[in-house]
Amino acid sequence: MIARRTALFGLLAAAALPARAAETAEAPLTVFAAASLTDAMKDAAAAWVKLGHPAPRLSFAASSTLARQIEQGAEANLFASADLKWMDYLAGKGLIAAGTRRDLLTNDLVLVVPASAPKHVTIGPGFDLAGLLGKDGRLAVGDPSNVPAGIYAEAALKKLGIWDSVQGHLAPADSVRSALLLVERGEAPAGIVYGTDATVTRQVMIAGVFPADSHPPIVYPFALVKGGDNAQAQALLAFLGGADARRIFAERGFKTE
Repeated sequence: MIARRTALFGLLAAAALPARAAETAEAPLTVFAAASLTDAMKDAAAAWVKLGHPAPRLSFAASSTLARQIEQGAEANLFASADLKWMDYLAGKGLIAAGTRRDLLTNDLVLVVPASAPKHVTIGPGFDLAGLLGKDGRLAVGDPSNVPAGIYAEAALKKLGIWDSVQGHLAPADSVRSALLLVERGEAPAGIVYGTDATVTRQVMIAGVFPADSHPPIVYPFALVKGGDNAQAQALLAFLGGADARRIFAERGFKTE
């Protein structure tokens, strides 16, 4: 009888091992990242996986969209914004883990045109952007009411005295990548995107670069979301701020802080 009980106990213990292993296994992390980070974050995630970690779940959209999803209860471990505003927004709501915020990247603001209709312009005060667009052409931008790239674009155009001449000719998009797509497809003769976006397709070319002092600095803050700031999320954030990930971001055209 004792032998049978011992054997039964051994079988039950063995059956419990997979469940315990599953409990202790590293769970995939969820990352909410600005649309302009799409390719770079995919590259960084692949490097993270090579270190033996599960592939993180990546969700890309305008920073405003992601911030509002987090506010509404969407579960995420890490948020990477394309501007300070939406990170500040979540911090003000108490949704960012204290002490985890890091400004990791910067970018340029550029004017792009279809590669099939190449142009080179010097962007400065009074630049005739309306003339470049033509009578019926529209300027593809992230929606200036909430999309960071569009907010930067509006600031630059106002600083250069161009805003009034093109405000009625905007094609506002829900993200910077959507604005890029309008130019790629030839649906807009020009668009304002980040310098890194212009490098992901051969269908557009950079016509000119906006002066750095024409808009607020384009800064990408990364932080852990409150409630998702576990040890693995902390390790991922440290990795993204480390030398290997910085090299990946630089290869995609970002400037590292």
